[in-house]
Amino acid sequence: MTIRPLDLLDLPIITRYRNDVITLDSARALTRGHPLGAMGLLAYINPARHLYAAIANGGESALLGSVTHTRGDTFAKLLYLAPSSRLDDPQLPALIEHLAMQAGGWKAFHVTAEVDETSDVFPALRMAGFSVYAWQRLWDVTNIGKTVSGSSGGWRRAQSVDLHAVQSLHYQIMPPLLHPVEPAPRRLTGFVHADNLKAYANVTAGIYGIVLTPLIHPDENNVSEKVAGLVSSLTDRGSRPVYLVVRSYQTWLEPVLEDLGAKASPRQAVMAKHLARLITEGQPARTVPANVNVQPSRISRMDINE
Repeated sequence: MTIRPLDLLDLPIITRYRNDVITLDSARALTRGHPLGAMGLLAYINPARHLYAAIANGGESALLGSVTHTRGDTFAKLLYLAPSSRLDDPQLPALIEHLAMQAGGWKAFHVTAEVDETSDVFPALRMAGFSVYAWQRLWDVTNIGKTVSGSSGGWRRAQSVDLHAVQSLHYQIMPPLLHPVEPAPRRLTGFVHADNLKAYANVTAGIYGIVLTPLIHPDENNVSEKVAGLVSSLTDRGSRPVYLVVRSYQTWLEPVLEDLGAKASPRQAVMAKHLARLITEGQPARTVPANVNVQPSRISRMDINE
């Protein structure tokens, strides 16, 4: 089997697999559409993002896969695998490993993937070194903001002065074991609630939709009103649908969303693969000069009266 970067000569294969692909980055799929569509292919010319796709030949059918990384982030994301009808192909783990190696070249510490818990891609991901670290659901909250008549509910655009408060909120909510995989944000692209800054929502937007990833402290009051106000704050959304991501460490939000009439998607596993990084700028260990004698330490045994 040979694995190489995808190029223009592979367009016939891309066209053939266009409707036979599994997406592994839910937010990107909901905001930017099909990864093998026209908009997905145009993303390869975005200089602010690392985006790599590869093709594996030599098995029963060609396999495609892609990985993406935002400059400065400590993690990368698997974007898609194709064809989705061949997820049991024994060559698929090798393709996934190849994509992970590319992420390591971008100095990422981890590669993540979001998969429906009933997906057939689980065995291939596990063989490639991925493990589940959280669960999530995406909730369709498009209509719940209409109940507050356009009121922002106390939400405002996050500013650079809010970064420390949002990072503190992140560490209060995120379980310590997940800190290496999901680091605190280093830039804010969303909304904060003006009431003591105990609620923040990251916003990922595209021409096909908007995805909100909230951090809301469990001690917050009137959460229903805050969530509805958050959706209503998106005054420039037009007719685009709005989704809200709830991870397993914030499942207490799900009953709130149910009461508001939001609709949940099937549960997904959030998986991660830890990458080893090569240190290329290390310092050699100091050696003992030839003219120095090193005396071995003497350890005397202490008798203990039992």
